[in-house]
Amino acid sequence: MAVGDIRTGLPRGEGGNLAGRLLRNPLVWIAAFVVAVIAGLNLPLRVPLGPNAWDTVVYLDAIQRIHVGQAPGLDFFAPVGPLGYYLAAGLDALFPAAQPMLLVNWALLPVLLPLTALLMVDLAPRARGQALALLLPLLMFAALPINLHALYPSPGFDGYGYYNRHVSLLLYLLIATLLFARHRALRIGLVAALMLSLFLVKITGAVTGTLIVGYALVAGRMRLLDVAIAAGLVIAALAGLELATGIVSAYLADILQLLGLNTGALLPRFLTVASVKFNVVGPVLLLLGALALASWRSGLPASLAGWRALANSPLGWLAAGFAALTFFETQNTGSLEFIGLWPILLTLLRDWWQRRDDPMRPLVLVLALAVSLPTAVIYVERSMRALLGAPSYAALDLPELGPLGRVSVKPDIKARAAAMLDHYATHQATYDDLVRRDLPPSYILYSEIDYQATWLLEVQQAVRAIRSWEAANRRKLNGFFTLDFVDPMNRLLYRTPPRAVPVGADPGRSTPELDSDTLAELARTDAILAPKCPPTTARAMLREHFGKALEGRERIALAPCWDMYLRP
Repeated sequence: MAVGDIRTGLPRGEGGNLAGRLLRNPLVWIAAFVVAVIAGLNLPLRVPLGPNAWDTVVYLDAIQRIHVGQAPGLDFFAPVGPLGYYLAAGLDALFPAAQPMLLVNWALLPVLLPLTALLMVDLAPRARGQALALLLPLLMFAALPINLHALYPSPGFDGYGYYNRHVSLLLYLLIATLLFARHRALRIGLVAALMLSLFLVKITGAVTGTLIVGYALVAGRMRLLDVAIAAGLVIAALAGLELATGIVSAYLADILQLLGLNTGALLPRFLTVASVKFNVVGPVLLLLGALALASWRSGLPASLAGWRALANSPLGWLAAGFAALTFFETQNTGSLEFIGLWPILLTLLRDWWQRRDDPMRPLVLVLALAVSLPTAVIYVERSMRALLGAPSYAALDLPELGPLGRVSVKPDIKARAAAMLDHYATHQATYDDLVRRDLPPSYILYSEIDYQATWLLEVQQAVRAIRSWEAANRRKLNGFFTLDFVDPMNRLLYRTPPRAVPVGADPGRSTPELDSDTLAELARTDAILAPKCPPTTARAMLREHFGKALEGRERIALAPCWDMYLRP
């Protein structure tokens, strides 16, 4: 058996068959991943429904708006950047029958994979093992719509947190670039492209990326001139985009509005991160303590160069990366938390593996594994639970919903979803009483898979009712606005959504005050729809918030679970 080289992971010598050489080529893995994704987007796949799955419809709403000529920020309020929406719209144009959860989850790949390939081309010739150790986890985390925190005991795909997952993948690649890219021009170009992407996906991702790049400057990984060039490229790209479309200033205006709508203390958010991700936070703190002790044992630096070397060590990078990623997680709920630590841990493992005479070596290596393994194990475990459970699930009967309806649930959940839709329709007074008490039907209603299934059945009821009403009244409605968190109707019925209204209307968080432009747009929309199975505090708040838009409209009992406010 050939003895391996620990620096590269390759056998010494030039032996090895063709299959082995292909498996050691990162570009082959990327190409195989692309083929699998294209197949997944083309096949009529049915996926296991998960918690908060209706978040997917935020993207479908935005895709429909983009297809009819609207732009994020300019024509509708969006809580995040435009890039994810445009990438999803592009994939939707190429693969119109794709399952929406998979389409949105893979929307970032046209940006992520080419940048990853460039890093692999730089790294693989000198350290192929390290290149694969960076690439394979990245592909794994990008493969499925799975988060690292479970909101419901039954397995399913997570139809929420897409933009958080996208940012986590970009931050992973940014840290990997700063630590492993050798060629100066490539590093500058990748940093610029990743920072631009982070800004256009979500502003908090760009802030986190700025903290990381700033630390790279302090640690000597990037020169001041390099950082200035990368920043100049990002600013130039944003300036060109702004001059051509005006979308950048509109995006920033939406973010400022969002900041005004969302206030709260920062300390509880840090405590939430610490409690939800203690399986990572705890080991990281212990590892930092062990590395600090090892550094102190070797003696503190006596010069500026020594301090810079310490900053550029695994200890410095782990502390900085952990702090930056923790900040990002305080602004988000549910994603691929802390996967960006792996490139740092890889440098740490490489460094400490060679310290065979250091008595702290076993402790450091064990703690490094304690930091990294929970993330990988949880992702694989949740993914396999969903995939292995799916064959025993029952398909929901949702023919009117197209690809959105290609989901499955446990047979008893399927039966419960249909029964609950009828129950909600016949017991309205009970749930109206809960609304008056400011109580939801369940504390975690939207995270319950059976409710997500019921909601899909409720949407299908509306689609059928609208088609029947239009046929009976010989009138084709020009568009819809739904008084609910998400609005799938224009996408499902191929109509034009009103401008100047948000995608993802979360009362108090993403619903700016009504202005004359919004009211005028809603006045031109034929139908405003009010779902009521069940009545909830959020739906009641939205009906009150958009109350002026309902004035002068005829209220029609469209279906047991729907009222329609018709424009005269």
